[in-house]
Amino acid sequence: MRITVIGTGYLGAVHAACMADLGHEVLGVDTDAEKIAALADGRVPFFEPGLAEVLSRGIGSGALRFGTSLAEAARFGDVHFICVGTPQLPGFQAADLSAVHAVINGLVPQVTRDCLMVGKSTVPVGTAAHLAARIGQLAPGGVDVELAWNPEFLREGFAVEDTLRPSRLVAGAASAGAHATLRVVYAPIIHAGVPYIATDLASAELVKVSANAFLATKISFINAIADVCDAAGADINVVANAMGYDDRIGRRFLAAGIGFGGGCLPKDIRALTARAAELGVADSVCFLREVDDVNMSRRRRAFEIARDLLGGSFTGRNVAVLGAAFKPATDDVRDSPALHIATAMQVEGARVRVHDPKAADNARKVSPALGYALDIEETCEQADIVLHLTEWPQYRDLDPAALGAIVRRRCLFDGRNALPLDRWRTAGWAVRALGRPAQTAARPAAEHG
Repeated sequence: MRITVIGTGYLGAVHAACMADLGHEVLGVDTDAEKIAALADGRVPFFEPGLAEVLSRGIGSGALRFGTSLAEAARFGDVHFICVGTPQLPGFQAADLSAVHAVINGLVPQVTRDCLMVGKSTVPVGTAAHLAARIGQLAPGGVDVELAWNPEFLREGFAVEDTLRPSRLVAGAASAGAHATLRVVYAPIIHAGVPYIATDLASAELVKVSANAFLATKISFINAIADVCDAAGADINVVANAMGYDDRIGRRFLAAGIGFGGGCLPKDIRALTARAAELGVADSVCFLREVDDVNMSRRRRAFEIARDLLGGSFTGRNVAVLGAAFKPATDDVRDSPALHIATAMQVEGARVRVHDPKAADNARKVSPALGYALDIEETCEQADIVLHLTEWPQYRDLDPAALGAIVRRRCLFDGRNALPLDRWRTAGWAVRALGRPAQTAARPAAEHG
């Protein structure tokens, strides 16, 4: 089919490349000419494993191209995917839908034949019904333009896999014809056994935000229990592992640490809370405010533990931060807990150096006052404390003894509960982690320099 993808940010670039990989003719459209030029040249403007190869295949075969014209998109496409961002409105809990409205207002009046608009952006429930009415007002006479909603469930770091081999496809539409079109779009995926869930617009909108709200709740739950473990002298990893054997619960997303960030979970739970209030059911989701509060409190708790390990003050201390991205396998630093904590320590007088294998450039743009280093050794040189805040595999594989020879104090805070702490203690490090019993090092923490 002839498909357009409007918006070529993280979601749109991945979707466009993958739709071409499925055999469709695809045109990606964006107002950012620089981004379009990079994609057209086969360069991915962000880090996502496997995407460069899929992008290159699409461009090389001629199935995938990019442009900046909505008029061209209107002439080209039979199916138009809306993949623009819906960030949190500054100063409010609700989502900013201006980009979605701009696509509808700009594209629909220019279409010349029957087509299907497909929303993939995450929006508050009820948005699609409003947009469908607007499409009815804007569509040229004699042209049938229908709207469907097909939420994305991408995990950063696994986006290509999640697009080509998703756990499920969810689509909301008012007609059997719209579902038939989407079944053609996703035919190879459906034939591979992926379930296609056909539903109404409102239910499709709610699936995505409900899934994110549940995951956020699970993360904040285990982080709240970590506080209980700290107070009681219990071990959160033992508790989480034992809970995970219950197949009603599962082990995934039960990793206690400094909490979630990124461009989805935080803003989605806030937008759901705001929309529920508009619908008159605020009390039903009031617990999500607590979920948000618990998550943000992890950052404060990490800051306090690091300060305590340094004797009560950051002033004049050298702090090494391992990780800037909000999670591994991405260069995304939006609402990153790691950067939040690093900046708070720098404000309190610490000399902070940050390392991240992929996100350092993006971090520098957001937090230019911090120091950055190209390698782990430079980051940790003469450090009074090392904070592990993003669980990249290379950090788990560090040699504590070798690192101990270059720091000033062998002092570690594992904010992700991902390091082999016994190994670090054996190498003479004083170690702390959220929800883990505080233990002294095997020998006194060494001072160097």
